[in-house]
Amino acid sequence: MLRVGICQLNLTVGDLDGNVERMLAALAEVSDRGGDVAVFPELAVSGYPPEDLLAKPRFALDCGAALEKIAAATGRCAAIVGLPVAGDGGALFNAAAVCANGTVVGMERKAQLPNYGVFDEQRHFSAGTPEALFEIAGVAVGVSICEDIWIDGGAVEQLVAGGAELIVNVNASPYNTGKLDERLDVLRRRIDRSGCPVVYVNLVGGQDELVFDGRSLVIDAGGTVVAQAGAFAPEVLLADTETGRTGGSARLGGPALRRIPVSSPPAVVPAPLPVAPPAAPLDPLDEIYAALVLATRDYVTKNGFGDVCVGLSGGVDSSLVATVATDALGPERVHGVLMPSRYSSDHSVADAESLCENLGIEGRLIAIEPAHHAFEQMLAPHFAGLAPGLAEENVQSRIRAVVLMALANKFGWLVLTTGNKSEAAVGYSTLYGDSAGAFAVICDVWKVQVYELARRRNLTAGRALIPERVLAKAPSAELRPDQRDSDSLPPYESLDPVARAFVEGDETVGELIAAGADPQLVRRIGRLVDMAEYKRRQGPPGVRVTPKAFGKDRRMPITNRYRGEARDWVPCGRALPGREHPTGRPSSSEPLS
Repeated sequence: MLRVGICQLNLTVGDLDGNVERMLAALAEVSDRGGDVAVFPELAVSGYPPEDLLAKPRFALDCGAALEKIAAATGRCAAIVGLPVAGDGGALFNAAAVCANGTVVGMERKAQLPNYGVFDEQRHFSAGTPEALFEIAGVAVGVSICEDIWIDGGAVEQLVAGGAELIVNVNASPYNTGKLDERLDVLRRRIDRSGCPVVYVNLVGGQDELVFDGRSLVIDAGGTVVAQAGAFAPEVLLADTETGRTGGSARLGGPALRRIPVSSPPAVVPAPLPVAPPAAPLDPLDEIYAALVLATRDYVTKNGFGDVCVGLSGGVDSSLVATVATDALGPERVHGVLMPSRYSSDHSVADAESLCENLGIEGRLIAIEPAHHAFEQMLAPHFAGLAPGLAEENVQSRIRAVVLMALANKFGWLVLTTGNKSEAAVGYSTLYGDSAGAFAVICDVWKVQVYELARRRNLTAGRALIPERVLAKAPSAELRPDQRDSDSLPPYESLDPVARAFVEGDETVGELIAAGADPQLVRRIGRLVDMAEYKRRQGPPGVRVTPKAFGKDRRMPITNRYRGEARDWVPCGRALPGREHPTGRPSSSEPLS
């Protein structure tokens, strides 16, 4: 039996002193409660991902100095600490240091360096190999780092083959929908092959586009979850972990690894800890909402901002963003700005005012008609003889951006943008208008999901925080009389599955048509997705909650003529998410600017 302290902490990239302070507090708690080892997340000292901070030679040295402070605080209770470590010849490793009795006892270096999706570890790190086991309180512990546990026949199975009785896997595994089930499948596969229990420690918190959900785990040799930390919150969880191999479906054998003594068993065995059942899984919508709240809170606070402002149109997107911000920061730090134009309906203003009252946030009204009229007069000689169109509509959106930025500059606020993933996918936004701001809260949430999240939040509140009329009315930018999103786009129920197939499924026009999708709809949406790349490249960062978000996940060329349509396409066997045969009608009006 090994008493493990799972230190699921919210750490900040580059905040070495702050990270060390949090880690020392957690180490003291684990030690005081009789723990044999405190385990911290991957690259805990530096924060994750440190990106090109790793290109600075001094950075790894400073992380090493921070590690010495943690090592000096250890006693019989060991600590496993993630950090970047410089090696010979200029090599840099993603490492986990094992510390005890005031010193660094040894290191393990990450073997598998992910280089896909949001991961870019091969840019800076060199790969290591399993070198040793660490005897902690008499138990042979194999230390592995994140991706190492995902690989059949990889570092973890080499550790078990070398004699490990327990695998400790330290992680910085970012959240996306379905990620917990994916992790459980991988961990149980590793246990099935090795017969060795696993302690899986994950990071928690927001870091730029990424949000880490925690949900650290202890899984026994039979594949049963025996302890689990909470979701989207820091926690120090102690668990008594049974050790020793039961054998797996793949009998492992190999040369024994050298063993490094770390600490001895306690003289007096402490009373067993009470076993708490793992928490019930979150509702999928509650999970996404919690990720949005945590990411927004950490982006604002970790970057040193106090308050935020949101342009409120009376629509569902801005209403959801304001609600997330209020839950993240508290109502006193959120400011709603109502900016009606000559085309704004009375109910839009009334709905935005009701939202402010329901949330308890400040709402201030700044009508944009004086500026709108002034722009019309300024441009009239240059637009003479031309029919009104997108140029005139987009002026309004850009005026609103100027107002929000002026308030932000004056009061030190941060502007939250309100665009969703459906709009970003097809370019249904105004550059330097509604897309302008510092953080895009729902940029990875599809429009249909926006409605689902809003209704779910009302349900959990037990009242209509977001007014019911907001959820019932047709989406509209209100930039011209009686405008509706459906004037320019297919219904979102039809648009979202096709756009998701292009963006998250990497499908092509030809593949979707061959699979039975409406050719006219697919060609139209595919064209819009490709044309909007230049807009997305200029957008603010926002939290990633799907398996593939715009930005780090999906890096497409702006100048690009590939359309993926030719004769005799054979489907790849992937179905449209959510719908088998999307339908929708084309429109002559395209949201291009």
